[in-house]
Amino acid sequence: MAPRTIDELASAFAQEPGALLLAGGTDVGLLVTKQLRELPTILYIGGIGELHALRSSATGLRIGAAVSLTRAWGALVEAFPPLAEIAQRFGSPPVRNSGTLCGNLANGSPIGDATPVLMALGAELELRRGAEVRRVPLERFYLGYQRKDLQAGEFIVSVLVPPPRTDEWVGAYKLSKRFDQDISAVCAAFAVRVADGRIVSARLAFGGMAAVVARAARTERALIGAAWSEASIVRASACLAEDFTPLSDLRASSAFRLQSARNLLRRFYVEQTQPGVATRTFHALAAAVPSA
Repeated sequence: MAPRTIDELASAFAQEPGALLLAGGTDVGLLVTKQLRELPTILYIGGIGELHALRSSATGLRIGAAVSLTRAWGALVEAFPPLAEIAQRFGSPPVRNSGTLCGNLANGSPIGDATPVLMALGAELELRRGAEVRRVPLERFYLGYQRKDLQAGEFIVSVLVPPPRTDEWVGAYKLSKRFDQDISAVCAAFAVRVADGRIVSARLAFGGMAAVVARAARTERALIGAAWSEASIVRASACLAEDFTPLSDLRASSAFRLQSARNLLRRFYVEQTQPGVATRTFHALAAAVPSA
């Protein structure tokens, strides 16, 4: 089925809550080609104009469920320039041009690179079931591995990203074996506010460290109220061992992931205190990567 309006989609999904929602198909295609699965009824959302809407206002960004990753990352980088590197390294141009940001969030992968970024930024999901609409903070959407706070017949309408703050520093980093088009061993995103030399708020989100992307609650608590200094960062980063017990797999060992997470938090501090260091490093790395 290919509904043309959100109302038609809500009605169709209520009647067939076991249907599969299809947007860009970058995940769904693999269910067939790699897992050889028989697909259930498909609800294609690409023909719903409102879901392609991407709006920027004083309240932030509203990115519809059918907005491509290319358009979504473009808007995010315009609002938050430090996200440029992770946007460039997300998938490949064909994947970014067809896949959708909300589809990536709905997939719920513990190594999805968009999720830590939006979680650190304080994003919310707009969900709809029938005529009922509700909002859920992204950090509360993931209940466990491949388990999400979605009722039968409920779907994502959009993701809502708060506007940038002049007093908030933002950073996002991806560690993988290849620079381009590779799955992360660790992905980290940070949003920190400092006033009068002390940390007044901190949102630290990590992918690749647990069964779901999650915030580092204990580390955040250790940072809030502390002096904005390298010593404070190092002390607080020790709490990451209490926040996460990462697995070892082919991409990285548990010890590597934990140490890397600590190092990325320290890198974030260095970037804010020594502007230009990370930018020069990024351009040097990008220049060293052979073009396809």
